[in-house]
Amino acid sequence: MNGVEHRPGNSLRSDEDLAQFARAKGGAVFHPVGTCRMRGDRRSVVDARLRVIDASVMPTMTSANTNAAALLIGEKAADLVLRGT
Repeated sequence: MNGVEHRPGNSLRSDEDLAQFARAKGGAVFHPVGTCRMRGDRRSVVDARLRVIDASVMPTMTSANTNAAALLIGEKAADLVLRGT
């Protein structure tokens, strides 16, 4: 490193300029969660029987990769299927 800022560069000075750069160039490396509501009301697309079995039933992002949590959701769903509940 030579101490030179490469991105976004020193031409962006205002908070609005930086926010616009972040909106245009920013992205996420996380897997989405929380896209399928899991409760017992009419607006829910997933109930306690886990008819949708994926990470979308998690209400918030985990602090680590979602793989382990998704596997546990699958295990719980498999258990429910085997029990016939």
